[in-house]
Amino acid sequence: MTARKPSVPGTGPSTAAAPVRLDAPARPQGLERYAGDPNFMLSLARGLTVLEAFSERKRPLTIAQVAQRTGLSRASVRRCLYTLEQLGYVSQEDGRFALRPRVLHLGHAYFSSTALVAQAQPILDQLSRTLNETCALAILEDTDILYLARSEVRRVLTHALGMGSRLPAFCTSVGRVLLADLDQAAQDAYFSRADLHPRTVQTKVTRAELERCFVQARNDGYVIVDEELEPGLRAIAVPVPDESGRAVAGISVSVRVGEVDEPDMVRRLLPAMREASAAMARLITG
Repeated sequence: MTARKPSVPGTGPSTAAAPVRLDAPARPQGLERYAGDPNFMLSLARGLTVLEAFSERKRPLTIAQVAQRTGLSRASVRRCLYTLEQLGYVSQEDGRFALRPRVLHLGHAYFSSTALVAQAQPILDQLSRTLNETCALAILEDTDILYLARSEVRRVLTHALGMGSRLPAFCTSVGRVLLADLDQAAQDAYFSRADLHPRTVQTKVTRAELERCFVQARNDGYVIVDEELEPGLRAIAVPVPDESGRAVAGISVSVRVGEVDEPDMVRRLLPAMREASAAMARLITG
């Protein structure tokens, strides 16, 4: 990877995306930590925490389930859900709550205000056409990767992914290429809060294994993950650097095992991916 200067990862001041903190500490566990801060709006924080409780569940949740997921009292959860229902963000039927389409406005505001997303999509589409493979752009968000854009030739994952979808960083190619670029303190913080449970029999889950992967990623400038996220899936990723050389995003290409082997990925896919990365880097630096 490109040598980097000490800086906060971010983007240029005009046409680039808003700064993205890749090494920010995890959200404190327990909103009571903010109780002494006169500027902290605890009720707003509780409402947002309740909304986030739905992010990993596809079926409606009860008040008890939301309380368990958030650590908030049932009384607080009930008030939050009542307010969110009145504002049109959640619906309720027989004591079970689900998100309503209005909640998409919150995410759309971010994506529509992030220039990199709109400007990167044509580059990603061209890469996908050139390689005839599924391509994606993602950033590191706490312990997950967050997809900003995707160009899908055919579905390679069991579950469809789109803008705003999340996957664990440690077992994805983009996640590893971004984790490898963090400094030691940020990596320590990541390992202190990451849930490293295996997704397949091949998933690397120990810190020692992953740190060896990070070293190799820094040496090679790319990462290949082979059937660690999902059986039959192989992916390669390269970083997208800012002007200081810091990886602020990553581009991945996913293929089916048996169709493209690792040497072919490096020979056929990697050059075009690096060209796309350079094009996106120019968007960031202006």
